[in-house]
This record gives sequence, structure tokens and C-alpha cells, in this order.
Amino acid sequence: MIASESELFSVLRQYNPWWGGGIPADLPGWRRAAFGDFLTWVTEPPAHRAILLSGARQVGKTTLMLQSITELLRQGVKREQILYATFDHPLLKLAGLEEVLRVWHDMQGPREGPQYLMLDEIQSVKDWGVWLKHQVDFHKNARIAVTGSAIPITVEDRESGAGRWHTIKLPTLSFLEYVQIKGAALPQLPPIRSLAEVADWPGKDRIRAGEEARTLVAHFHEYLLRGGFPQTALVDDITTAQRLVREDILDKVIKRDMTAFFGVRRVLELEKLFLYLCLHDGGILDLRTLCSNLELTKPTVSNFLDLLEAAHLVRRLRPYGYGKEVLRGRYKIYLSDPAIAGSVLLKGKDLLGDRIRLGAAVETAVVRHILGYYDRGSVGFSYWRGKRDLEVDVVAEIQGQIIPFEVKFQEGRVDLESLKGLRAFCREKALSLGYVITRDMSDFEVIADSQGSQARGECRFLKIPAPLACLWLSGSQ
Repeated sequence: MIASESELFSVLRQYNPWWGGGIPADLPGWRRAAFGDFLTWVTEPPAHRAILLSGARQVGKTTLMLQSITELLRQGVKREQILYATFDHPLLKLAGLEEVLRVWHDMQGPREGPQYLMLDEIQSVKDWGVWLKHQVDFHKNARIAVTGSAIPITVEDRESGAGRWHTIKLPTLSFLEYVQIKGAALPQLPPIRSLAEVADWPGKDRIRAGEEARTLVAHFHEYLLRGGFPQTALVDDITTAQRLVREDILDKVIKRDMTAFFGVRRVLELEKLFLYLCLHDGGILDLRTLCSNLELTKPTVSNFLDLLEAAHLVRRLRPYGYGKEVLRGRYKIYLSDPAIAGSVLLKGKDLLGDRIRLGAAVETAVVRHILGYYDRGSVGFSYWRGKRDLEVDVVAEIQGQIIPFEVKFQEGRVDLESLKGLRAFCREKALSLGYVITRDMSDFEVIADSQGSQARGECRFLKIPAPLACLWLSGSQ
């Protein structure tokens, strides 16, 4: 035994104050949108599965877990039936899962009913996937939830995990969550069930909504600068917020996690690639040019991109289509949060005056919200690129329905002439509705393309100002 039983139990008691009659301390009053889904799977799971709470560092996974423990205690669950352990702690990491559980059982004595195991930073434990599979298969009274910010899931893990764990993704804060955490007042807007119904509003209702939502603009700009990490939303100044983003991304994830969990030894090359992606956020990745500029091989870049995506730092969009269209196409790369590029590149508030960087940050924010809103079940996300370099930023495919989005964060009103890519795609796919994300709060209307599909009539384009679009896309469909 690496440490004595009493030493291990002493550490566990510090993390589990409820064993002595206390409660988790210093928890915020706000809750992430995923809290309800997480608590349902803990208390009344739809199926006997473990919960894998997945997300980047500092997005609130530990807080959500501790908030759920507080709710379990409020509901009358016996204190000794709940275990929280974080394997970031060196002693718990060295002892391992089985030893931690043995000490808990020995010290707390036998118990009846469900046992709630909340295990933080599970990626620090060797063969965690095999252990979790065994627990789900043979311990039916265990309610297990694990978190991981950089989980290297192998092919074997995916196969053994099928039907054994339910993944809940916790991205960075949505714009709605950001406004709520800041304690700002929300505009009085009509409730909507989907963006599509806004296209059928009378014009005067959109005008009123756009005027009411003008108070969101300043908050949206701050959201782009601070990002969707709870701690950066709450610090006093933007400089400090961006410094925290840099430290948590570059220092903790790239320089530490990548070495510890993925075995990366060429950290400087990985850091160069990440900086390149910050400079080209939202761009189509030309591997040949990238490899030439950074003096890296294609296999190395492909491996690094896999690792950055596994660490929840980037998201790749494949080209729209099937077969050779996809195989020959190039990915678009988006950072996982709109503030990452500006923070890493030390843009500060100057980002708001940089047309190109500001546009990229807005597009990243919009894409983050589209992916979070529609990411349920068998949903496909891609971008479309047609002849003469015509392009559509994001295409969501949901049960045969195709939903295209184009971001046009530009001065002045967006007209049909600037939507050549979106118009061409909607004609090709015979679509009746597309979405355009705009800059000006008054640029909120429906415009029609009279040259649309003959089979389905004209195609309409709903223009929505970016702050409103991100607010409405903060919920789940």
C-alpha cells in the first residue's frame, strides 16, 4: 500500500464534508444548462449506465458534480452513500480507484440502496474504461459519474463503452449562461420553440424584438473577449480574464495534459500548430500549406489535430457531401470558444476594432451555439463549398432535414447579392429556409430569393443579429 488507510481516508474526508454533517462549500448559485440532464441520470437513470461528463478544463464539471451531490443530500440520500474523489490529487492518483473504493467501504461500513460515486478527472487513472465497464456490468446498485477534460478514449474503450456509459457534453458557457452568471437582466422577448417560427413573425414583431435586445450588444462583446469559462466571466477585468484563458489552455492543457495523458513529447511543435489555428480560426485547413509553414509532416499534424479535438480545444467540420466529396475535401477548424484566439494572440479589447479578428470570433461563437443546440442523437455537421468558391459556413442535418447557416458580421445591411453561396446551396438542395447571422440589431428580417427552387417555390432567408441568434441557440432543441 502506497499510503496508509488512515491517510487516504483523511484525504477523502476533506473532499466529502457531508460525511461529518457538512455540505459542499462555496458553490455558486447558478447552474449550467446540463445540470438537469446530469441529475436525471444520477437519480432516475433511463438506463443502467455510467455518466461521462466531458468537457474542457474550467467549464464547470466539478461544480456541476458537487451541486448534484448537494441536491442528493437535499432529497434525503444518506450521506455515507455518496463518494466524491478527484484523481487530480496525487495521493488518490497513486492509490488508484480500487484502493480508494476499498477505504471508503471499510471506513463507512456496509450500506443499503444505491451508492453514488462521483469521480473527477478520471483520465488520471490507468485503464479507467475497463474499470468502468466492469462496474456497470456487475454492480447494479452503483450510480457512477465521471468527469474528464482530456480523455484519450481508444477504439477498445469505445467498443466496451457502447451501452455502458452515457456521455453528457459540457461545452464552454453559452451566451445565455454567460448573461445569467453575470447577473444581467435579459430582454423581454417572446418565447420561441425553434428559429423557424421567427421567420413567420410579422415584421413589426421582429423590429420590436431587435430594439428590445439592443441591451445584449455590450454583453455579447464582453462574451467574445472573456469567453465561456465561468471563472473568466466573473473576474473584474478583461485582461485578467484573458490571462486565465492563456494559462489554462497553453500551460495546463498543451504543456501538461498532452504530455501526461497522450504521451506527447514534441510539445513545442504542438504549440506552434495551436497558434497557427488561432491565427486561422474558422478557416479551411490546407494541410500542404500548413505542413510547409510549420515544417511538420501530415501524419504529425493529423495526430495533433486528433489530440486537440480530444482535449476539447478545437472542432472540425467536414465538407458537405458523401463518398469522394468528403474524402477529397478539407476540414474547417474552429476553436471551441470565441475568446481563445484573442486571448492567446494578446488582442485584448483591440479585438473589437479588428474587423477580421472580430468576424472570426463571432463566427466561432455562432458555430459553438449551433453545434450545442442541434447536437442530439444522429446529427451531422458540415460546411458546404461549391463551384467558384461559393460557401456556406455550417450545415446541420437532422433526420433528413438540412439547415444551413451563414455568418455575415459586416457593416450595413446584408442583401441577396452577398449571399451567393447560401442561395446556390438552397437552390441545389431545394430548401425553403436558410439562416443568416448579421451584425446590426436592426438587420433582422426575412428576405426571399425569387430564383429559388421551382419544386418548392422561393427560398427565404431569416436574418438574425448575432447576439439574438446566440441567445436563442443557447437552449437545446
